[in-house]
Amino acid sequence: MLPDDNDGDRHQRAIIVLSNKRTILIAHNIDLAPRVPWREGDTIEFYGEYEWSEEGGVMHWTHHDPARRHVDGWIKLDGKVYK
Repeated sequence: MLPDDNDGDRHQRAIIVLSNKRTILIAHNIDLAPRVPWREGDTIEFYGEYEWSEEGGVMHWTHHDPARRHVDGWIKLDGKVYK
């Protein structure tokens, strides 16, 4: 778990370890979607737009896009979908 990014649109952030042991950063916009009550050790599913980087990449747009320029994303925790 990382502190929220409050610079501009607020984002809930966490570094996720994938099943292949690689890591990515999830940046979930909490100005557009509900906060996900995840904790270290939780298993989640997610859908969004992946942006590659040397450090492992960032998953963006894990929520709806009010402007309809991006496909709506989501995060699922314990059977509940946050978008």
